[in-house]
Amino acid sequence: MIYITGDTHIPVDVQKLSTKRFPEQKKMTKDDYIVICGDFGGVWDGSNEEKYWIKWLKNKNFTTLFIDGNHENFEMLYNLPTVEFCGGIAHKVEDGIYHLIRGEVYSIDGNKFFVFGGASSHDKEYRTEGKNWWAAEMPSEQDYKNAEENLRKNNFNFDFIITHSAPTSVQKEVAPRYEVNKITEFLEEVKKNIACRKWFFGHYHRDIVIDEKFTALFDKILEV
Repeated sequence: MIYITGDTHIPVDVQKLSTKRFPEQKKMTKDDYIVICGDFGGVWDGSNEEKYWIKWLKNKNFTTLFIDGNHENFEMLYNLPTVEFCGGIAHKVEDGIYHLIRGEVYSIDGNKFFVFGGASSHDKEYRTEGKNWWAAEMPSEQDYKNAEENLRKNNFNFDFIITHSAPTSVQKEVAPRYEVNKITEFLEEVKKNIACRKWFFGHYHRDIVIDEKFTALFDKILEV
């Protein structure tokens, strides 16, 4: 089983993964997955509270996968060990908890996933660089290059796309006040060329089905 949900902002919104709110997990095993569409928040400051939630997730029946959003400590995230995971490269947080890296492709239960995290924080003027905001929230040239190479290698054909930001045209429907930037424009180009069954994204704190392909997630947990 593979389920997908929106931002967890540990410790703020992770309770959506509690047994009470997500009872389906009772039938899951570590061979089943929850995918979080960015703003995981569980690699932030190494506090005891953070350690509690990481242990809480580690002890769950499922394996937790997440892409990065904008509210992550990228210095800590990028210092995690890298491992081969489902045909791609991932950062290992703990046993059963993995960060899926921008532009990588993963084969999970026979489904091909292309992932691309990152977004521009609309509240960065209220944050301090290196403390609760990092410029690496926006993709690097290497991130874009890695994505483009993997898109071409797979002939732009995937089962699922997981991003934090949405393509520009989709973002205008979900959150028209959000800025158009390099990542939304890059994803817009991907949108024009890609073939996929579904494209899921977080970031906008809304649960809304845009059309048969695009879905914004926050609180909802959907099985794919």
